[in-house]
Amino acid sequence: MAVPVRLLAAAALCAVSVAACAPSLGPPPPGAHFRPGPATPPPPPNDDAFRASDFAWSQAPGKNTLSGTLSHVGAVRYTCAGLTVVATPETPWSRKRMMVLYKSDQQAALTADDVRSRQNLAPPGDSDPYVKRAKCDAANHFVFSGLPDGAWYLVTLAKPAPGQSGPNLAMMRRVVTRGGKVTPFEL
Repeated sequence: MAVPVRLLAAAALCAVSVAACAPSLGPPPPGAHFRPGPATPPPPPNDDAFRASDFAWSQAPGKNTLSGTLSHVGAVRYTCAGLTVVATPETPWSRKRMMVLYKSDQQAALTADDVRSRQNLAPPGDSDPYVKRAKCDAANHFVFSGLPDGAWYLVTLAKPAPGQSGPNLAMMRRVVTRGGKVTPFEL
């Protein structure tokens, strides 16, 4: 029985020796009972911030066509003949911009002065490299072709037709392209 006691004593001595060689990390930090969890995730990105990467989808070639016509607004006839119609790809930034400028992200016909008065309130950014442009013809018709699937904001200025009186209007409408089809719509 003397052998097992010696083995136990030797094992205890080895354990003490190993513990004595272990590095000392010093006293625990204040609040040592605190156990840090996973790192706090960064705040989500500003959803309406301009990010060029959000527009990448709109640069792909597509087989969709938007065929638009300026419609009548109330009793006054309007025209967009000779004016530019802009198709802006929908992104979180452009959706927020439409909400600020046009008070809608679906469709609006507001005085151009009213829309311009909110320019400084809209989120900053330059979507110009990503927008498509078309000319409105004498019949108030315009076409965008070669578009990929996605949602677009169509915007143009509408002026009272000859012989009509009224303010210039800023017209906006959200239109979706899908499946290589021609999508007719009215602004």
